[in-house]
Amino acid sequence: MIQTVPPYLALMLLCAGIFPALERRFAWPFFKVVPPIVLTYLLVTGLAATGLWQVNEEIKSAQSSLISRLVPALLFLLMINCDLRAIYRLGPRVLAVFFCTSLCLFIAFIASFLLYRGWLTGDAWQPLAALSGSWVGGSANMVAVKQAIGMSDSLLAMSLLTDALGYSLWVAVLFSAAPLATAFNRWTGAQSSAELSVSELRDQAPASGDSVLVWLGLALFVAAGSASLASLLPTSSMISATTWTILLATGFGLVAAHTPLARYPGAGSISSALLIAVVAVLASQSNFEGIGDAPLYLLCGLTIIVLHAVLLVLAARLFHFDLYLCGIASLAHIGGVAATPLLAASYARSLVPVGILLALLGYILGTGFGLLMASILSRLALP
Repeated sequence: MIQTVPPYLALMLLCAGIFPALERRFAWPFFKVVPPIVLTYLLVTGLAATGLWQVNEEIKSAQSSLISRLVPALLFLLMINCDLRAIYRLGPRVLAVFFCTSLCLFIAFIASFLLYRGWLTGDAWQPLAALSGSWVGGSANMVAVKQAIGMSDSLLAMSLLTDALGYSLWVAVLFSAAPLATAFNRWTGAQSSAELSVSELRDQAPASGDSVLVWLGLALFVAAGSASLASLLPTSSMISATTWTILLATGFGLVAAHTPLARYPGAGSISSALLIAVVAVLASQSNFEGIGDAPLYLLCGLTIIVLHAVLLVLAARLFHFDLYLCGIASLAHIGGVAATPLLAASYARSLVPVGILLALLGYILGTGFGLLMASILSRLALP
């Protein structure tokens, strides 16, 4: 196994760490437009495309085996901080806005695919399915859906680029919408959620040397156990053993989140590092083949966001949702746990825990949403 480890692994890990380190150190506005994970993917892909290294079949097989274990381990770690009881305590009003947002995205993805179906032939639906996982959860859900549906590494670039552009534009819109809250709430007949209060979130202690080993060992053990259990479960054309492995690892993480184990520090920081390392490994096998299709996917992404926004505004009018909750729920889907608290704080500081909890709920549901979208889009793509 040692002989199959690629000699450029150190370079990939270095690339994976450079941009997050720069983001934390300097907080450049550039990173708000192009997230570090996208820059990592593009840098490693660019290095691979130059021929700096050669990936033979033996190395590719070893990397595929590595990814098949790391993705379930990653999802397990991400779920550790997802407290379902705290999410439930948000109440029916907040959860109704969240799930209504999910439904609006669901309709927007299907409508956009049907609109551009003539150009999205063959497996061209796959990047949209992976994107849907990210636009309910986050990048980890995108990678999980990609693995579960067997999407090629080269198509991952389409999902990442569309995600980055759509997210950047939508964040700007939502931050700019705050002054419209009074007029919007008057139009929808809603009361402002600025005074909404929820229980405090868990404190996140930094990782220590021993906690890194404990969490990595436990996560890899859960991934291996999930794979073993998945081999015993029935499969179909849409639910493979890989899909079962991902869903089982997610479920084990949710269970562990409600045990004393969840108070052990380090799971969050380790999962962040693991995510960007997984993306770097995936990028090392890809190239810029098919990059000419990027404008089409960017157009699809913008169409999805516009349809989602229109539907959410109509739902707000129908169900009397206020602007703050609509904006937070929308960014909890499309932006994830990093951006949503910032938006919530710009609206009202009391809404910061709401933003975090809704983003975590998106992490829980993102993979399942993406797999459901993959099932529907694959059927719609049939001639």
